[in-house]
Amino acid sequence: MTRKTYFIADLHLSENRPDISAAFFKFLESNILNQDVDALYILGDFFEVWVGDDYVTELASDVAKHLKAVSNAGTPVYFIHGNRDFIMREQYANLAGMTLLSEQAVIDLYGTPTVILHGDEMCTQDTEYQKFRKKSRGWWWPKLMLAMPLWYRKKIARNAREKSKLSQADKPIEILDVVDDAVLEMFKRHNVSNMIHGHTHRPNVHTYTVDEQTLTRTVLGDWYTQGSYLVVTPQSQKLISTPFA
Repeated sequence: MTRKTYFIADLHLSENRPDISAAFFKFLESNILNQDVDALYILGDFFEVWVGDDYVTELASDVAKHLKAVSNAGTPVYFIHGNRDFIMREQYANLAGMTLLSEQAVIDLYGTPTVILHGDEMCTQDTEYQKFRKKSRGWWWPKLMLAMPLWYRKKIARNAREKSKLSQADKPIEILDVVDDAVLEMFKRHNVSNMIHGHTHRPNVHTYTVDEQTLTRTVLGDWYTQGSYLVVTPQSQKLISTPFA
């Protein structure tokens, strides 16, 4: 059987979209469980919002059970934080059988060193968001938030989502996308020629030529209307979208 590695991002799982969680569970059963799969990588914004590991909803518990089944069956599950779930910690990761990775991780993808990340740090034209990102990824802000009562964290999350919707509505799509200079700097920083990320919800494969070297950047799709994933084998890689039934 052909060895495979899967990458997903931007599912934005929530109680309001049971169709997405149903599609995700079907994806696991159809492509991961009982298959010859080397790993499943989840590259952020897995949940629509995450207010702390001490608040595991029925949905989050169900998701954890399905992922734990994948892990128990022998397929490692790795997680990189996104801008919606960056305060997820080891407690939930252990419950779901996931390994948390740093926000930028280099993996050996069948002989090709590859940097994987959520991707929001490369949207450098959105200066308003980058200021928040710098603060929220620091050591003190998450610690402060997690020390707050659960009701207060929920309130902050609701307000943040509304503010984000209003802010993005006024911004051109170009500002919300990655910037080539930031992309090339990321390639250079990690000394790789292959990159996989999510965040922008604009699935595609982009190539760059730098000093006669070809660099490849693969963008994962969201799960608002379809199941979207990247499958990589030792011979090839393919972006796949499966419309919800």
